[in-house]
Amino acid sequence: MNNFKEKAMKIVFLLTASFSILAVALICVFLFANGIPAIKEIGLPDFLLGTKWKPGNNLYGIFPMILGSIYVTAGAIVVGVPIGILMAIFMARFCPKKLHSFLKPMVDLLAGIPSIVYGFFGLVIIVPFVREHFKGNGNSIFTASILLGIMILPTIISVSEAAIRAVPEHYYEGALALGATHERSVFKTVVPAAKSGIMAAVILGIGRAIGETMAVMMVVGNQARIPNSIFKGVRTLTTNIVIEMGYATDLHREALIATGVVLFVFILMINLVFSIVKGKADKE
Repeated sequence: MNNFKEKAMKIVFLLTASFSILAVALICVFLFANGIPAIKEIGLPDFLLGTKWKPGNNLYGIFPMILGSIYVTAGAIVVGVPIGILMAIFMARFCPKKLHSFLKPMVDLLAGIPSIVYGFFGLVIIVPFVREHFKGNGNSIFTASILLGIMILPTIISVSEAAIRAVPEHYYEGALALGATHERSVFKTVVPAAKSGIMAAVILGIGRAIGETMAVMMVVGNQARIPNSIFKGVRTLTTNIVIEMGYATDLHREALIATGVVLFVFILMINLVFSIVKGKADKE
């Protein structure tokens, strides 16, 4: 009977794993089958490096959107990663239990807030603040970076905290036994031992930032141009697809799908880089 249950569960696990692989494969097939012909017709250099996006004139250059996505994601990393990692260290090693029992549900609640709500928060609070205290009209790379930095916090905090707590306790105790202070033991011994998990948290945060659409669309300005300042509006790859897909037809629609292909390749490249870095970290 036990052997039958084990075989049955193996089959179930195999089917679920196969379904996940099949889902990714179908997404790849759909994107590339619909996007590659458009890239061929437009021309790869004109598509990736073109600075004009004017579907009415058959100009489909997504270089401004690529830069917009990179700038906004980089800004989110600058805002969210240091705060998220330091918050995770505090919650894992410095936070009193009573305070932790309050902070942990708050972090989980941040993860559950819909992106459209974050967008409203950015539109009502962050945009007017930036408009009054900085340059521009408030809809800018700077605003979107702050908002995305807040949005990626729960992912980075939760995963980083779990990685830090997974470090064997004798690492910390050994550092104390050698005369290190509590703070030095944590930052010089425990945190470096958890760097693989912390790196995973950062990569997940980057994936969340580069793929976010609705919240960014509400605060980034949505102007398909190459920005010359962080206080200027831009259009990201994701917002470009959402804004125009509803009425796009023929080559225009295929160009938007091709934009999704570029975004998909970006995510694959990020995961590949993470795998290489993680492999080097594990060897060390």
